[in-house]
Amino acid sequence: MRIEEIKNTVVLLPVDKYRQFRDWFLEHDWEQWDKQIKADSGSGKLDFLIEEAMDEKNKRKNEGSVRKGRSSSGTVKVIMK
Repeated sequence: MRIEEIKNTVVLLPVDKYRQFRDWFLEHDWEQWDKQIKADSGSGKLDFLIEEAMDEKNKRKNEGSVRKGRSSSGTVKVIMK
């Protein structure tokens, strides 16, 4: 079946059947996404995300903490510790 035929069929579905199809399709789509994420994670393709997060954490740790507050006049002040 071609994509155009599928589109034409979906457009002609009664509302209740369309909702049923939509719910099934969304669930199917999420399942495919989950499988891809698990495969990419297992193969190391997502390791760069862990490295980026750790680098950012270390960067913030080395810079010290930053606190924001408001003065009595309402202006924002930043305090580095």
